[in-house]
Amino acid sequence: MDIRSLTTAQLKEEMVRLGEKPFRAGQIFDWLHVKQVGSIDEMTDISKALREKLKAEYTLSNIEIVEKLISKQDNTRKYLFDLGNDIIIESVLMKYSYGNAVCISSQAGCRMGCRFCASTVDGLERSLTAGEMALQVYKIQQDIGERISNIVIMGSGEPLDNYDQLIAFLKIMGEGIKIGQRHITVSTCGLADRIEQLAQLKLQITLAISLHAPNDDIRRMTMPIANKYSIDRVIGAAKDYANVTGRRVTYEYALIKGVNDSEDNAHELAQRLCGSLCHVNLIPVNDVRENNFIRSEERTIKAFADILQAKGIETTIRRRLGSDINAACGQLRKHYKDKTK
Repeated sequence: MDIRSLTTAQLKEEMVRLGEKPFRAGQIFDWLHVKQVGSIDEMTDISKALREKLKAEYTLSNIEIVEKLISKQDNTRKYLFDLGNDIIIESVLMKYSYGNAVCISSQAGCRMGCRFCASTVDGLERSLTAGEMALQVYKIQQDIGERISNIVIMGSGEPLDNYDQLIAFLKIMGEGIKIGQRHITVSTCGLADRIEQLAQLKLQITLAISLHAPNDDIRRMTMPIANKYSIDRVIGAAKDYANVTGRRVTYEYALIKGVNDSEDNAHELAQRLCGSLCHVNLIPVNDVRENNFIRSEERTIKAFADILQAKGIETTIRRRLGSDINAACGQLRKHYKDKTK
């Protein structure tokens, strides 16, 4: 069991199980998530006997930066981390006027199979622990010497496919470095049953749905998850999430030339979303040579956005960050793994 992945409440339960005083949980949590130590032996205000007991009972996750690229265009930073056993993950730091945001991974690779995403090309290696998710934030914060204010869980992997560790991570961020739920976005390709489960927790995170199509036929062409959950089921779950939490849902829509970018597609999407508490984020798709997908032309993207906005749907076109350093999900990780084979 990874001790860095335990919330304060879970640590208290563990201390009781080990015959220790519950207040020790707060001390240990502080060492792990405030001081962010790399070993149990660094926890100097607890007894050596307890430290030895912790080393016998738990593992302590750690990750190391193996590559870092800095964009000359916009100062975006792309990090590759080694988790050990040749497991490589990636994260991105994006600097905005409102603060520093990081996009982190929840899994090494991905099993969802979305055809426009490089993360899924080699499948899923394993899910990350909550501690490994947290360490991506900590390591980047240490590297830049500045506070991280926003987190986006939209790197490699499907966060809701790693549900229990995701929920633990959200709690740890709030308890440790005090990043509140309203400053965290969780992106999913549309695991409708997990979205419904998440809604019942009434969290205040932003939910982002990777929709990428206006109907089931197109969605099944690009996203295998559409064979399990219809677009109506996914959007229905997202609308329920918005109603229960009062939080606006973001729909991510990657525009692929000749696949999902026609004016008819825009009108159909508008019809499905009209009247709901939502925002559409149009994404000029990153070229993935394995899948022969090409980004839509600028005038097509603008026309698509204009149709949605005319129907009263708040729409933005995502600004491309870090394009000179392969900052899109999975691109640098795949390049690194290919290079080191």
